[in-house]
Amino acid sequence: MTSEKSARQEKSLRDQEQQASGRRAAGEDPVKREQILEGAKRVFMRSNFDAASMNDITREAGVSKGTLYVYFENKEDLFEALIARERSRIVSSAKQSLNDDAPIEEALHDFGVTLVTSITSDYTIRAMRTVLGVIDRMPRLAQRFFTATPENGYTVLKAYLDRQVEAGALLIDDTELAAKQFIELSNAGIFKGRLFGMCDTVPADRIEKNVASAVRIFLAAYARRAR
Repeated sequence: MTSEKSARQEKSLRDQEQQASGRRAAGEDPVKREQILEGAKRVFMRSNFDAASMNDITREAGVSKGTLYVYFENKEDLFEALIARERSRIVSSAKQSLNDDAPIEEALHDFGVTLVTSITSDYTIRAMRTVLGVIDRMPRLAQRFFTATPENGYTVLKAYLDRQVEAGALLIDDTELAAKQFIELSNAGIFKGRLFGMCDTVPADRIEKNVASAVRIFLAAYARRAR
């Protein structure tokens, strides 16, 4: 116990010295971490999860293998971090589109277009296919893919709907269900087609048409004036 305590104290002292000198502790440089993630993203876009190797990623990212393992324990850990980063970007964009000061029709439209465009992008679709391809061998990866962060498209939309219900603009008994309904309506006939390779791209006007229809159906059911 004494030796473990001493080791922790020594590490803490080293970290303090590094911070005082302006140097970051090993594995804590956000620029280097981003460099590795960008390299990994390019590798995973070119090949599937099983075919990609840590050696490929080190070469693509322009870092040593020692540096790579300081930041990420293994390929699964790296892939999880990459997915978490991309998910965070998608959720952030979708959240910003839900302007409480804009008319509900406009806010829902902007949210729907942003979300559908993001989740049907090449990278997101490839990531989902990768997870589905290894789900039997690596169930933890699939669990992390869907539950790694408390905030996602559904929770962001639910929070917005809760605020609109409280303001008296919408009449919804179950905002969690309503959020899922709107997202499913916005994705109708698009997402599964992309996921299973039935189409390579989704035209912007197709997404616009889907979302516009979703907004009309949604507000016909839940807008106060509809009641």
